[in-house]
Amino acid sequence: MLPISFEFYPPKTDEQRRQLDRTAKKLAVHAPEYVSCTFGAGGSTLSHTPETVRRLKQQHGFEAAPHLSCVGGSREEIRELLKLYRAIGVRRLVALRGDLPSGMGQAGDLRYASDLVAFIRGEFGAQFHIEVGCYPEVHPQADDARVDLRNFKSKVDAGADAAITQYFYNADAYFHFVDSARKAGVTVPIVPGIMPISNFGQLRRFSEACGAEIPRWMQRSMAAHGDDVDAIRELGADIVTRLCERLVAGGAPALHFYTLNLARPTQAVLARLS
Repeated sequence: MLPISFEFYPPKTDEQRRQLDRTAKKLAVHAPEYVSCTFGAGGSTLSHTPETVRRLKQQHGFEAAPHLSCVGGSREEIRELLKLYRAIGVRRLVALRGDLPSGMGQAGDLRYASDLVAFIRGEFGAQFHIEVGCYPEVHPQADDARVDLRNFKSKVDAGADAAITQYFYNADAYFHFVDSARKAGVTVPIVPGIMPISNFGQLRRFSEACGAEIPRWMQRSMAAHGDDVDAIRELGADIVTRLCERLVAGGAPALHFYTLNLARPTQAVLARLS
């Protein structure tokens, strides 16, 4: 089995914390290489992310990698946050541009993820392993695939160690993107992001927002099950398992699962894979 990792989001309520603890405990048996923790742009979860990273490290024993966004933060604020992470033993980061929240008038001191990566390297050298994001089906705000690939390469050139993709359900999109990146001179590992399926309506909304394509055959197959939640979960697990099998066979270096703080959908895929 390839190395795997999981993404969690920071809980804000006591019930959400209990849910995260239950999920983390169940997924820990799969021995992830690390887990990541998302970051709300504009400070909406600024206090929750470090707290959650501490919890994942100290209570659950994970190597935890906080997401770090350049939106809405000054250089000094980002520097202090990085010092905090270093002090609690964080050695891995996921550096992202992030999206400007609705109603927020201006971005922070750093405009792009490549600026953030360069800032981290300039301030802290090689103290952090830095992951960045990339988009096999093209970032929704990019002019075209070539521009998007140049933007990705600029993040790697700034000092990124590896990349995690946006989720997708078309393996060919991933393989084509990796081939294009290699031809452009990108040599770092490009890890596919995997979104297990539990709630298809929610998945459609996510996909519309982030530009991930849900193939027509997949939508029709899901629609055939109507409101049968169990059947949709079984079909979703089978689809994602086949995707992972093809990615592994094609040379993917690892698999990164977007858990949405739920254990069951990811467990269903991992049980089939193993």
